[in-house]
Amino acid sequence: MVDSTNHPLSGLWRPGGVKAVFYGRNSVEKHLLSALPSESSKAFIITGNSLATKTNLVRQVEQILGSLYHVGTFSHIGEHAPVAQLDEATELVKRDSYVDTIVSIGGGSPIDSAKAISHRLHQVSGKYLYHIAIPTTLSAAECSGGAGYTTSEGLKTAIAGAGLVPAVVIYDSSFVLDTPPQLWMSTGLRALDHAIEQMYHPTATELARLMCLQAVSGLFINLPRYKKDPTDQEVITQLQIAAYASLGYLGLNTKGPLGLSHTLGYALGSPYKIPHGVTSCLTLGHVVKLKAEEPASAEQIARMAPFVGLTRGGHDEQDAKQVGQTILDLVENLGLKTTLTERRVGRDQVPIIVKRALGGTESGPLYDKVVALVEALY
Repeated sequence: MVDSTNHPLSGLWRPGGVKAVFYGRNSVEKHLLSALPSESSKAFIITGNSLATKTNLVRQVEQILGSLYHVGTFSHIGEHAPVAQLDEATELVKRDSYVDTIVSIGGGSPIDSAKAISHRLHQVSGKYLYHIAIPTTLSAAECSGGAGYTTSEGLKTAIAGAGLVPAVVIYDSSFVLDTPPQLWMSTGLRALDHAIEQMYHPTATELARLMCLQAVSGLFINLPRYKKDPTDQEVITQLQIAAYASLGYLGLNTKGPLGLSHTLGYALGSPYKIPHGVTSCLTLGHVVKLKAEEPASAEQIARMAPFVGLTRGGHDEQDAKQVGQTILDLVENLGLKTTLTERRVGRDQVPIIVKRALGGTESGPLYDKVVALVEALY
């Protein structure tokens, strides 16, 4: 049974497990303690080395928790969440049986690692850790129950479950001031990737799509504003809200990966050490133009035209291709345009990349189109 249809318009949206989303300046200081599940909670922090050594953010969270609630910190999570570091962090959390809460600070890798640790402990104890996410990028990893980590062979492995959705998300604009602007803006393109690919996902619901349209608008309006002034915390908060809207209303009944830009991102990310924000900068606009050739996808993409500053012309395919070009223009205007040549990915890798992105397919019309798309990224 399909939970949603476009013609006729009907559907079912199954909400995720988030209990609270706090946002605004100094939200961590104001709300972290009240967000703990109980007065006797014990919390373990998962974060990355840069945040722990180059900023005061992790120490600030440790001080707020104090010795009453804070039992440990693991700060060696690397990009794409390598499994060796995940193994090490899991063992540290397992040592204290009183730990019931995991606090992730950072971008997608620490947040996904916290989910993976909770998943592993659930397999042993039958209980998930209570996850409080404090994002410092716009990757929106905090919005879903999906997580990815990198195997020892360098490939991304995914896990997912309703119990892995963070219970609490705290968007604190003051925690973003130390995030490099290029990283912040590129992860904004990742959030845009979530919103746009959800629009044409075959099992997405109309409730989710309405939020995605608002996410697209918020990202298009506020990313250029952020570039002009990366210290404007009102703009930062608007971008955090847009990032949540891009994925936070996905719904537990949405089936499968979001779309081709995402699967290309996974094929390019871990194997070639390209951050997922950068993979979205590379692929999204081109994928949208390709999807515009499919009538059902074009219908949904064309709806975005007014939300990216365009006037609809009345022809879905043409309008959808204009949306794709506007995305490419945004990437360039933000100073985020790059190529696979600059990322040192050899042209001999094209068939490997496409095969990974298409789940093993090595021939056919779609394969040929995606080969041409990837070759255009050099």
